[in-house]
Amino acid sequence: MPLPPLRPWSQPREAVQQLASGATLRTCAPLALVVGTLLSAVNQGDVLLAGMGDERIAVKVAANLLVPFLTSSTGALLAVRRSHTAGPLPTVHSEH
Repeated sequence: MPLPPLRPWSQPREAVQQLASGATLRTCAPLALVVGTLLSAVNQGDVLLAGMGDERIAVKVAANLLVPFLTSSTGALLAVRRSHTAGPLPTVHSEH
């Protein structure tokens, strides 16, 4: 089943619904995977390479993946946000 496209929104619940429906998944998951993997390698790489990973390290690695996903998803959703009071842009007159 194809993922839903991002749609303009104005209420926070609409943004959360889009996030929950997977609208940001296609674009934000690959970015989160790359950034999260790099963060995990830098922050927990020595522990993982030594084979000393435990539940605490697993939670840190999961957070390293989740934070970039939520950050990039928030940016994507803010890019399509509709303002309640959006109207035409004001005209700026310059005096010469």
